Amino acid sequence: MTKNNLKSKEGFTIIEVVLVLAIAGLIFLMVFIAFPGLQRGQRDTQRRNDMSRFLSQLSQYQTNNRGQVPDASVNAYTTFISNYLTLNGKDTFEDPSTGNTYVVKEVVECKSVSADTKCTADFTGEVGDIYVYANAVCEGENLSVVDGGRKIAIRTKLEGAGVYCGNN
Repeated sequence: MTKNNLKSKEGFTIIEVVLVLAIAGLIFLMVFIAFPGLQRGQRDTQRRNDMSRFLSQLSQYQTNNRGQVPDASVNAYTTFISNYLTLNGKDTFEDPSTGNTYVVKEVVECKSVSADTKCTADFTGEVGDIYVYANAVCEGENLSVVDGGRKIAIRTKLEGAGVYCGNN
């Protein structure tokens, strides 16, 4: 044998290179698939925090107005958002996926379970819209009608799945 034949060649074989590329591709694919779900989860967390802030400021409104809540109109809640949540333009109250200000779509005055199906029906709202229910409290994602005029429940659809429901 010659001296050249005994020398081993240095470097990677084609099989080793293909194997490393396949593993890197699988890792990239897993990250690529998981990333949008993580973003949705973060936006839903921000929505929950925003709705908690809405309810906190609603309590502040009640403190400032002798226990009263805004009247049952969308305009009253638009004014409430402007005065209590955006602080006259110094803060934002925006949906994290669109960057648009949250919109109170409907204010429902719940009177009784049999008389008002909007207070007991499944929620069909859109992501980023707030639905306000007077005389209601949350039971999970659903509502229960209560007597008393000072209980407010709000619901908004989450992007990932489900509905956020909170009450004062």
